[in-house]
Amino acid sequence: MWQQKEGQEYLNALWEDSIIPSVSEYIEIENQSPSFDANWRENGLLIKAAEHLMKWIKTTTTEIPDFVCELIQLEERTPVIFMTLPASGSLNEKDTVLMYGHLDKQPPLTEAWESGLHPYKPVIRDGKLYGRGGADDGYSTYAAVAAVLALRKQKVPHGRIVILIEACEESGSQDLPFYVSQLESRIGVPSLIVCLDSGCGNYDSLWLTTSLRGLVTGNLRVSILTEASHSGHASGVVPSSFRILRQLLSRIEDESTGQILIKDLYVDVPADRLAQNDACAQTLGDDIFEEFAFVEGAGPISKDIPQLLLNRCWKPQLSVTGQEGMPPLSNAGNVLRTSTAVKLSMRLPPTKNPKEGIASLKKVLEEAPPYGAQVVFEPEKCSPGWNSPALAHWLEQSVHKASQSFYSQPANFIGEGGSIPFMGMLGAKFPEAQFMIIGVLGPKSNAHGPNEFLHLSYAKKLNACVASVLADHKSHFN
Repeated sequence: MWQQKEGQEYLNALWEDSIIPSVSEYIEIENQSPSFDANWRENGLLIKAAEHLMKWIKTTTTEIPDFVCELIQLEERTPVIFMTLPASGSLNEKDTVLMYGHLDKQPPLTEAWESGLHPYKPVIRDGKLYGRGGADDGYSTYAAVAAVLALRKQKVPHGRIVILIEACEESGSQDLPFYVSQLESRIGVPSLIVCLDSGCGNYDSLWLTTSLRGLVTGNLRVSILTEASHSGHASGVVPSSFRILRQLLSRIEDESTGQILIKDLYVDVPADRLAQNDACAQTLGDDIFEEFAFVEGAGPISKDIPQLLLNRCWKPQLSVTGQEGMPPLSNAGNVLRTSTAVKLSMRLPPTKNPKEGIASLKKVLEEAPPYGAQVVFEPEKCSPGWNSPALAHWLEQSVHKASQSFYSQPANFIGEGGSIPFMGMLGAKFPEAQFMIIGVLGPKSNAHGPNEFLHLSYAKKLNACVASVLADHKSHFN
């Protein structure tokens, strides 16, 4: 039986002495995901980050001779780190646990970080480690390995361990299906899948993710002229490409409410998720919107907490994340421009087929273009959502026990608005597996934005929870 107090003490020391210094060095590496760094092959930064993690893994696991760790890169694809460890005391195939994380990062947004902070210069402030990628999702490799070390330290039996760390999650996990296919026989058939790339509603308990939204992105381009014209001469005669773009966006979103107008993008929310949503709303209350940095006088869409959570987890939502065709304000002359383009990010309900979503979006945007303008929607990413299967009794008991032990609170359950493409793929491939989707992205941790941080105390306790569940998994299948 795993002694929890001793286990937490061991992990605390490991984090302080080894993990935090190594994560800090990882933060210094500017390894953006391929979607944001076209020269990733040439600059070698993804490989550099992977090699940094490999060095820590091999140094830390020297006393476990049967722990195998490989850096694999095939066909000029992004690399993966693949680790295996046989089950202790059993060869039962059902003992396999697959743990997952990623090492690639979002763009730095350097200018937006607070004074004294920088995306690639780690800083510890008020118990939080600031820097790009520490929380999303650099910590995951360390936590997965450390959970196993914590069991080995006490000679506690564990199932067969497989750890897979990818390097293109922020680009839609485009290379992961290939690697899963190549490594299929070595992965086996996991009975438990632990994903370390999700969020938490607060830092007071263990939070399990019950669903993830899908995502489709693409570029909407409106062209009206072949060459720009003086606005004094052309306005009132030639329609503005920007105004046409506004009309097209109004086809898909009610600008006064933010509600998506394409009915095909909605699904029926399962009854159990509605019940969990209400319970989550009771737990979080106004924290659901108070974590955001509103300007003075501004606030959320509404104060209806259950509805805000549903909006974020089970409703389609649109964000415009980039533009092309407009000069900066300092260089904007009196010109009616030839075209305007924007990047659209449409989050989809967990169970909505994203390919159907793209087809619906493209049809609505491109049909009957105003003024005969050239309107093209070019899809980019297409990532499925995921809805967790019901928790097995043993796992439900295990997560509550772990959360109570290390956070002094029972576990909580939440739907996440983000996407982890790999989860939908794993759910389809291993329909009998149980899922433990967890992470450290809590209030104000700001993954993808400026001032990203890793909440160190929460991460240490979460690491202990993972070790506790791994011990219970072995007991269940033994």
